[in-house]
Amino acid sequence: MRTRMLRSLGALCLLPSLGFGQDNLTQARESLQAEPIAGQRFSAQVAREARDLSLQWLLDQQREDGSWAWSAMDSLQETSFNVETFYAWKLASHAIVCMSLLQVEPNPRVEQALERALEYLCSTRSPKRGNDWDIDYTWGALYAYVACAEAAADGRFGEAPWSARLRTAGERYLSILLKLQTPFGGWAYYDDPIFSQRPKWDTSFCTALVLPALEFGLREGWLKDRAVLERAQRYVERCALPNGAYTYSLRPIPRINGGESINRVKGSLARIQVCNWGLAKTGVRKITEERVREGLGQFMQHHRFLDAARMRPIPHEAYYANAGYFYMFGHYYAAEAIGLLPEEEREDWHAQLRPHLLRAQNKDGASVDFLNSSYDKVACTAYLVLGLSLGLPSVDE
Repeated sequence: MRTRMLRSLGALCLLPSLGFGQDNLTQARESLQAEPIAGQRFSAQVAREARDLSLQWLLDQQREDGSWAWSAMDSLQETSFNVETFYAWKLASHAIVCMSLLQVEPNPRVEQALERALEYLCSTRSPKRGNDWDIDYTWGALYAYVACAEAAADGRFGEAPWSARLRTAGERYLSILLKLQTPFGGWAYYDDPIFSQRPKWDTSFCTALVLPALEFGLREGWLKDRAVLERAQRYVERCALPNGAYTYSLRPIPRINGGESINRVKGSLARIQVCNWGLAKTGVRKITEERVREGLGQFMQHHRFLDAARMRPIPHEAYYANAGYFYMFGHYYAAEAIGLLPEEEREDWHAQLRPHLLRAQNKDGASVDFLNSSYDKVACTAYLVLGLSLGLPSVDE
């Protein structure tokens, strides 16, 4: 199984305890090469410099039509997919960039790029199903809907004409999700035999990432049926295991006794973060602050299993069936999960997370965790911008 998606102002410095002088981002990278990453903490100043470098890369890569990434195959390792699937991945990556631009401090170039990006998001065609088993267009619909919801919630785009345009586009992408929600209540990106118009397979992480946007849709009238959200919440809750992990997909009897199972904590590190975040943001009381801390602690303690998987070209070949494309996805939602904790705790968690994000950043600001395909590179860099931005104080502070 594969999940495809599936994330400088002023003088900048590392935490004083590291004792570095100027040229801080370069020295931060050198420290990652010279010392074990465990125990290292980078400051918000270094994070801002790294974030701005990745943001610059994204702005430079925007295409004439306002989009990012190619819509055709650009990796010989993906020849088994329908051409429609590449458009779906492009759309999902584009939407994640929109989310990242909404998160950063506005300036004229960012604002111009964001408006062009939202124009593309609202006007481009809907993704389509690739074939009987390949429903990767779920990824395009999920993230395009989330991006429309987040833009509509932003005060810059909450008034006419953007409010109407975002609602129309959001409802269009939502209509795909309503058609694809499985009888169990979730979403995924493949179907199992016997193939059907409404898929039968769903995953915890695909479902969790859209929960807050579904709640927004209910408040704004985009979504009329509350049961859609409630079924999705119940699905993610049913994937939860007593040890804090979330199963990849729902199994009546979780298969966790086979040694390096993907459903053990070490195979669930990225899913724990998005599932805790999605449920907590939509009011599920079981997700307490203590549970969020536990999940983040597991993420840091066992992070080496994500490191071992990053850039492996075969999905799920690493320990505990981790795949390369879990990496940046998981780090973005770990940053979101940190935001669920009391404000006084957040900086220490972000300081621990930043070295892992910087380790995955190229010198030009781009990031990649799987095949170096254009859509993966764009999505990973946007996840990186999101993950770092969420831990930054506003420039006014």
